[in-house]
Amino acid sequence: MSLSLGIDVGTGGVRTAVVDECGTVLSMARSTHAPQRSDRIDAEMWWHTVETCILRQVSALEGCGYAGGEISRIAVDGTSGSMVLCDVALRPVVRALMYDSGGFEAEAAEIDRHAPPSHIARGPNSALARATRLVAEDMDGLACHLLHQSDFIAARLIGSGGHSDRNNSLKTGLDPVTGRWPDWIGEVIDAALLPVAHAVGTPISEVGPDVARRLGLAPNAVVCAGTTDSIAAFLAAAPPETGTAVTSLGSTLAIKMLVRERIDDPAIGLYSHRLGNAWLVGGASNSGGAVLARFFSSEDIARLSDRIDPTVPSGLDYYPLIRAGERFPVNDPDLAPRVSPRPADDVTFLQGLLEGMARIEARCYREIEKRGGGFPDTIRSAGGGAGNPAFTEIRARALGVSPICAKDVEAAVGVARVAAGVP
Repeated sequence: MSLSLGIDVGTGGVRTAVVDECGTVLSMARSTHAPQRSDRIDAEMWWHTVETCILRQVSALEGCGYAGGEISRIAVDGTSGSMVLCDVALRPVVRALMYDSGGFEAEAAEIDRHAPPSHIARGPNSALARATRLVAEDMDGLACHLLHQSDFIAARLIGSGGHSDRNNSLKTGLDPVTGRWPDWIGEVIDAALLPVAHAVGTPISEVGPDVARRLGLAPNAVVCAGTTDSIAAFLAAAPPETGTAVTSLGSTLAIKMLVRERIDDPAIGLYSHRLGNAWLVGGASNSGGAVLARFFSSEDIARLSDRIDPTVPSGLDYYPLIRAGERFPVNDPDLAPRVSPRPADDVTFLQGLLEGMARIEARCYREIEKRGGGFPDTIRSAGGGAGNPAFTEIRARALGVSPICAKDVEAAVGVARVAAGVP
């Protein structure tokens, strides 16, 4: 049997999924990243966690009666906008920068001199601004490849860099219509560092023999162009039908909706990826589960959520963020968190945070509606927050639509289906 492996590299760790030719999930595994300082991320940590997770996945697969050697195709997703610079041997030459890093005003000013006024790569928290900062930090000029998070893992699997996918490359400046880097981008960053951006699912190269042997994979397993974490979550949770939307409730809050016409508005962090003959429009807020994790353990969230009465509003007006800066539905690197006053009752505090996130989600979809995309016919939920009944009811009141908990809620499943070539 031919199997496909999906690797989802998230903020807190790595999840993998193996599917058969029909996209049916056979086995899953996970591994947690080692703790690091948020301003000194070492991309090697991503790779070490992936290795651990693949080894666990192969072991779990064998427990289901299959073998790692039956995996013939692999694809990777990662957090959109997270990236690193590597040398020719794929060693990071500077720190990695995560999707939520910002403060790159000088880089943004240079981009503004060359990029079209409405381009998504503009702004002090854009991926291209992040990339130019990394280049400036490479004092010895050792960099050969600019790699998005998923590109870096794919490169380590095959043993060579220079490849990406069109979804991850969009925010770095790629033209989504032509699938090429625009001419002006060479004025901002050395174009030789930029990867070739392949259509999602395109076979790139076989896994390196040493990696395959060490991780228990077939030596002829092919790595395919992957996607971003939120698009992978969409593909796991929903059929590719216009009017369908998916909210990913993970460390951050990401929304995607399939529409007929392309909609872009970088001023609020809204952008579109091509998906077949339609466009997947959406964006990602910095609000989400990472904010909850700052105040509560997962056990506390479950316990306190059981005591929430969603029909009685908390009366709190929160905009939950970990630190200043928001991407969508407000594109403002200086937007301050609003999580006070904090009531003495933890149940009320948690409810206020959840209500704030629900209002952000509703505003995201209303912004798409204002720009001609319509309001979703169906909203499916993916990610850890999708299984919280109180949060689901709070969201339903804010949205005016009852969200459906998707059967498959993990981005790893979506990117495994990308590898398998099934919707």
